[in-house]
Amino acid sequence: MPRIQQDCTHSLEIKKSRFITYLHRTSQEQDAREFIKKIKKEHPTARHYCTAMIIGHIVRSNDDGEPAGTAGHPMLDVLMHEKMEDILVVVVRYFGGIKLGTGGLVRAYSNSVQEALRHAVLTQTTTVQIYEIMFPYDLIGKLDAFFRMQNIEIIDKDYGEFVTYQYAVPSDITNAIQEVTNGTIYPKRLQDKCIELPIERT
Repeated sequence: MPRIQQDCTHSLEIKKSRFITYLHRTSQEQDAREFIKKIKKEHPTARHYCTAMIIGHIVRSNDDGEPAGTAGHPMLDVLMHEKMEDILVVVVRYFGGIKLGTGGLVRAYSNSVQEALRHAVLTQTTTVQIYEIMFPYDLIGKLDAFFRMQNIEIIDKDYGEFVTYQYAVPSDITNAIQEVTNGTIYPKRLQDKCIELPIERT
């Protein structure tokens, strides 16, 4: 399930009302409460502070004075549709004097969260395999070029009597490495590890 990589803020103006959306990554309800307090202190003259959160088994929303079902729930619907995890959303509204109506409020709060998520960097947890290879110095250029072309990150390098690289891949590339080194190197699998990687979006 996706998470935001880091906190993100996005602002929209709709019929003179300003909607400021804060996305906050958290795995603790208490931290979410503290973040809401902080946002309220930063915007003491705002009219509403509507919230939605998905934190573990906690799935909750709050309209904060807006007509029931027009703010918090639409915000939560967006999070659930995107299958988000470990996230709190706070939308701060400065009323601009023009009433939006029930449908207008639903669209405004939904769009605020959708736009904020569109601007955020989302990550997904995936399992990678960590491998180690040892090789003579004269193969550095060939192997560096190979890893660069395959877009594989070398996570650790050691230069002793032989060169030692550790790298992470989603699946075994032993055959490719043996092919590029004429069968002189056989990678050693060290462990599997869960890591977060950014989700590529078009």
